[in-house]
Amino acid sequence: MNRHLRLLLTGPPRCGKTTIVRKVVERFPGRAAGFYTREVREKGERVGFEILTLDGNVAWLSHVALPGPHRVGKYGVSLKNLHRVALPALDVAPGIDLVVVDEIGKMECLSPLFVEALERLWAAPVALLLTVAAKGSGYIQRVKEKPGLTLIAVTPANRDELPGRILHLLGH
Repeated sequence: MNRHLRLLLTGPPRCGKTTIVRKVVERFPGRAAGFYTREVREKGERVGFEILTLDGNVAWLSHVALPGPHRVGKYGVSLKNLHRVALPALDVAPGIDLVVVDEIGKMECLSPLFVEALERLWAAPVALLLTVAAKGSGYIQRVKEKPGLTLIAVTPANRDELPGRILHLLGH
């Protein structure tokens, strides 16, 4: 197990990044922590995104009906839920072999606390599997330029074989 492996999946929305992460977590033989995001649709329309931690917590990250000052496009963003649910999932407890962060995107990067948690993770002796938006500036761009990472562009041609490749890179 390479505890300093930094895998960063990137690609456009709906290319399969979250599906790859979920398949890796399902087959990963060690202990994993972290979270992924899930698109929520009602009557065929996307209405928001949920945060799902690997230990079973769920909360809205964003929703078209959420009020407040934090917005990305048509979505109100709940930094309170991000801080309450996602951030504790990023604490590296003893025995954790892999931390998953899906995703580093505009909504998540509205939180300086989220960015600080990622910087702590980057320095921690634990393997990381992260997804990042294909487009974006600020921290989204900076994380793709970090030394020591393996940046993998997800495409329709490679997305089915990536879970196995990632598990191999993780030493499993």
